[in-house]
Amino acid sequence: MHSSPSQPLAGRIALVTGASTGIGRVTARQLALQGAHVYLACRSEARTRPVIDEIQHLTGRAAAEWLELDLADTRSIRACAARFLSTGQPLHLLINNAGLAGARGLTRDGFEMAFGVNHLGHFLLTDLLLERLKASAPARIVTVASRAHRRAPAVIDWNAVQKPTRSLTGVREYAVSKLANVLFSAELARRLGSSGISTYALHPGVVDTEVWRAVPRPLRPLLKLRGLLTPEEGALTTLHCAVYAPASESGLYYAQSAVTTPADRARDFRLAAELWRRSEEWVADIGRHG
Repeated sequence: MHSSPSQPLAGRIALVTGASTGIGRVTARQLALQGAHVYLACRSEARTRPVIDEIQHLTGRAAAEWLELDLADTRSIRACAARFLSTGQPLHLLINNAGLAGARGLTRDGFEMAFGVNHLGHFLLTDLLLERLKASAPARIVTVASRAHRRAPAVIDWNAVQKPTRSLTGVREYAVSKLANVLFSAELARRLGSSGISTYALHPGVVDTEVWRAVPRPLRPLLKLRGLLTPEEGALTTLHCAVYAPASESGLYYAQSAVTTPADRARDFRLAAELWRRSEEWVADIGRHG
């Protein structure tokens, strides 16, 4: 199937995490409208079903499917990847969109909740799907980060990411997880080289979504969430990276659909390499004992 200007993604397969609400829902819908067949990787089938129905109504075809995925549980991540791979389908677009903030505690595998879901869960999912992406090249991996990465400390506390959330609002931990997203995307680009896969990290804007739903209502004024964008506005940069950004800009960080310079710590090659090494060791260790 050949693409057309109105459907540049005709014949393409996309997988979007966290696609039942917010930016993910809009992203999945728009990718389908541009011709893609979209897998919506989410925890709840009941919450995802209305999105699938909406996409079918808008496109006039069965353009979306649900995949069960809980990024706080590596067993679920491995099962999700295995289910997708078993379809035999190519994979042209992986959108690491899901995220949480303000949730406290540990993932099932013992990592601070925001770090475990926002970074480590996507690190593992990407790794498990990488060979299929390579076989489907040209392909893209888009990771939704945040300008909140600028609020992360200059050095990641490797012990803290393996302990329960400490801060009252979870903002500090969220910032660390988003720094990890930017570092991961840049390191992934370096490792993929000329494989035909390009990677992008982005700040979607401060968007009115459910990402902060775990923060107790009385604490929300502390977050200073002013001038919120709609999910439709927030999805624009994701869609730009998924469809239009040049492959030559692989590994870069975007805001408002344009390359933007991230914080200095997000451009630290050594920190990115160390994060990758530790993440690889952690998921391997969980695989052996999980």
